Amino acid sequence: MLTSLAVIMGYVEYLIPFRFPVPGVKLGLTNVVILLVLYWYGFGAAAAVSLTRILLSGLLFGNLFGILYSISGMLFSLPVMAWIKRNKSFSIVGVSALGGALYNTGQIVAAVLVTGPAVIRYLPVLIIAGDITGIMIAVIDMAVLTRLSPAVSTSLHQDLL
Repeated sequence: MLTSLAVIMGYVEYLIPFRFPVPGVKLGLTNVVILLVLYWYGFGAAAAVSLTRILLSGLLFGNLFGILYSISGMLFSLPVMAWIKRNKSFSIVGVSALGGALYNTGQIVAAVLVTGPAVIRYLPVLIIAGDITGIMIAVIDMAVLTRLSPAVSTSLHQDLL
């Protein structure tokens, strides 16, 4: 069900006429679901949902390069997000912001391998955009986690802060 929701969020994002002068800047709405899965079920489930979402969305709405870039972004971001969440190094806001920056970094690494080093000039803007969208996603997830768990346990509440 959460994979379906992530695919739907990706499609909704695809329909939003958001254009930014730098290629690759997106809202990252699917990450609302991935971050929730990471906090509810852990790394394995988040990786499974993320990979399945990438493959389905890529086949339905994108292309093989989009799949390649998204998988690269996931491989850069999700393990680090899980690690810093588990070690309680950052709040959910920090986990999400770092995840957004690392996701874009992973995509640039894949783009450099495919197209050459010229695309690296987009990295600073993409890191800033990833941080901003990551913060917005964390705020949405904090609201969802709080509302879906009326009696939020102390440990979950502490993980969010």
